[in-house]
Amino acid sequence: MTSSNLLVRKLEGFHPFSADDRKFLESHCRPLHEIPAKHDIIREGDTPDGVVLILSGFACRYKLIAGGRRQIMAFLVPGDFCDFQVFVLKHMDHSIGTLSRCQVVRIKREAILLLTERPAIARAFWWASLVDAATLREWLVNIGQRHAEERIGHLLCELLVRLEAVGLVRHNAYTLPISQIDLADALGVSVVHTNRMLMALREYDLVELAAREVVVKDVEGLKSFSDFNPNYLHLESREQPSAI
Repeated sequence: MTSSNLLVRKLEGFHPFSADDRKFLESHCRPLHEIPAKHDIIREGDTPDGVVLILSGFACRYKLIAGGRRQIMAFLVPGDFCDFQVFVLKHMDHSIGTLSRCQVVRIKREAILLLTERPAIARAFWWASLVDAATLREWLVNIGQRHAEERIGHLLCELLVRLEAVGLVRHNAYTLPISQIDLADALGVSVVHTNRMLMALREYDLVELAAREVVVKDVEGLKSFSDFNPNYLHLESREQPSAI
């Protein structure tokens, strides 16, 4: 599976494509651009002229507040758009930055409009946008209502499911190329507290962390511990047969 097919694989989880739809979508997943880690793809206040697709690496949506503090509002993984609707805005109301080295595709406004003329692709884009909104709601619940250890467990479960959907999980293990600072900024806790939470999950024998790889040793146990229900990711449509 090539990198560009990650988007096709993700979107076909929401709506089946014909072979012609797949070919048309893949034709717009080039050329690739490489962006180094800790680099802004687009900043708050900029005028967007298209959509960026992440093909490898991790990025995030974030806002900076007084004193330079950062709140991460979403992690973006391979196959994710950096806000499908942003090109209709006059100015960005948040920033999107890389957390690791990323390969991306920049899709111009005109190409997005052409893609959405195809009903199956348009429905898949719409569904992906609704899932982004649902994920943000779940993150609000996670930060506002769950205990700190549950928050990080919930996030690790979410990433397991999302990365599995694009074929980037093997034996319940996946690469997590981000720092504990990034995790802390996403979960609304200190770096010291983040480290303690990760140690607690290890002690409970739920996960193993080494060399920026997460191994979920007890998937059902971690889901139960973290009160994780994947319904907000709306992946049940993967059971539908793909169109020919």
